[in-house]
Amino acid sequence: MVNYLEEYRRWCESDEFDEDTKRELLQIKDDEKEIEDRFYKELEFGTAGLRGVIGAGTNRMNKYTVGKATQGLANYILEQGTQDKGVAISYDSRIMSKEFSLQTALILNANGIKTFLFENLRPVPELSFAVRELNCTAGIMITASHNPPKYNGYKVYWDDGSQIVTPRDVDIINKVRNVKDYSEIKKISKEEAIQKGLFNVLGTEMDDKYIETLKNLVLNPEIVREQGKKIKVVYTPLHGTGNTVVERLLKEIGLQNVYVVPEQMEPDGNFPTVDYPNPEDKNAFKLALSLAKEVDADVVLATDPDADRLGIFAKDSKTGDYMTYTGNMSALLIAEYRISQMKDKGILPENGMLITTVVSSNLAKAISDYYNLRCFEVLTGFKNIGAVIKKQEDANGYKYVFGYEESYGCLIGDYARDKDGISAVMALCEAACYYSSKGETLWDQMINIYEKYGYYKEDQVSIVLEGVDGAEKIQNMMTNMRNTLPKQIGDYKVLTFKDVDRDYVKNMETGEVSNTGLPKSNVLYYELEDNSWCCVRPSGTEPKIKLYMGIKGVSEEDANRKLQDLKEAMVAVVK
Repeated sequence: MVNYLEEYRRWCESDEFDEDTKRELLQIKDDEKEIEDRFYKELEFGTAGLRGVIGAGTNRMNKYTVGKATQGLANYILEQGTQDKGVAISYDSRIMSKEFSLQTALILNANGIKTFLFENLRPVPELSFAVRELNCTAGIMITASHNPPKYNGYKVYWDDGSQIVTPRDVDIINKVRNVKDYSEIKKISKEEAIQKGLFNVLGTEMDDKYIETLKNLVLNPEIVREQGKKIKVVYTPLHGTGNTVVERLLKEIGLQNVYVVPEQMEPDGNFPTVDYPNPEDKNAFKLALSLAKEVDADVVLATDPDADRLGIFAKDSKTGDYMTYTGNMSALLIAEYRISQMKDKGILPENGMLITTVVSSNLAKAISDYYNLRCFEVLTGFKNIGAVIKKQEDANGYKYVFGYEESYGCLIGDYARDKDGISAVMALCEAACYYSSKGETLWDQMINIYEKYGYYKEDQVSIVLEGVDGAEKIQNMMTNMRNTLPKQIGDYKVLTFKDVDRDYVKNMETGEVSNTGLPKSNVLYYELEDNSWCCVRPSGTEPKIKLYMGIKGVSEEDANRKLQDLKEAMVAVVK
């Protein structure tokens, strides 16, 4: 373990670190707890890249930790011999995002690697699209997604536009760890990099290509243009990247009444109007719902700062209330709409596939079965969905139709390899127009889906445990769950237990043991009777242990009761 006090003193005294860094650190000289938190470990370059609190220290996001990560990535790219293909770089509205993105580009340039840096902030899905469009070897997004304002992060993509996966992620992580000294980070001036043709800027021409690609995915353009005259949409980018393209896209497909929340329209890394810029959080919709009531909107939409996630409220015309959708509900409403329309138009592939995750709704399997699609189930993280798309594409196997994860992210086409909140906004608005042409609202259609397949309901609980002590508690919780296997959770018998980390599956009725067939990951999954399930895993990006659960009911009331009972039972088991 790092001697945090020694490392703190080194940062305060060494010529490696600038005066601003030293000044910041000297302000905490009497706060040993804060010193420990900043220096007890290095900010880990994990499978999703970096994510951490902005500030000075080894366990913080700063120009030194970003520099090490970039130099390690550069060393990997040079080893692959793909430096001439270049790296696309984008960033969101977070504090230091612009500075980190420029620094990243110049370090890559100093290593002889060409870069394409967006002229201004752009969404994650457009970066994924640009990597593919430019045939780059990699992509980098400076973002902490939906985390609170004090965070920033660094996500790495590979040449298919997907975030890096095993074994490449492990190889890159090792290269980053091998950068032992900050003096190994190469430097070049922007002027020299431009002169050498290494530093390139991406402007609105990439927006044009991205928007045109999305517009071509609209299945009923005439209906959208007709109903778009009356459907009213309220949208908020929550001070992030979303409105760099959303408002323009919706207008171009025919939505004439789009209201962007004025207080949240401009990018701002302090996120002044929300505590937590996350469309999963109902509080983030406060201003949007207020505007929706004012203009009598049909649909209320919000994307997170890097615009890969979408949250939605839709008006129930019978009560006048705005009804909230979970990530499962909104994604599967899009799935049902698009798949049913593709089938009606004769363009649904015979060997189509829908990809979902182990913690997402079992409704995905029901929809797949109904439309004769192959349903692939992967671990949490959209990169795992991207990996299946690539594998099937390379093998000329199943054709991608739809993919989603419950954390408010889906992808409606194969133009990118990450979840896309922009195209999800477009798809939901198209669905709203289509169902409006049938005299129904999006909420009516949600009820139709439940009546057709059953009342599938899901929920999750996050237990936040910060710092060194919190990390230890999370580890102990997972160990206890592994070692104490319940035969029953709440009212439900446990049918099957899966420990993905140990590649272990146990049939609780027969005692038979088998393998999960999934990559190693710290995930415990309990298949319960009556189409119910629950799952436990530590968050990969935040100091949380996350509990997921799902049930199938015969009515709204029955489903809500069952879900609440299972949630309470699961929390009791974990604690």
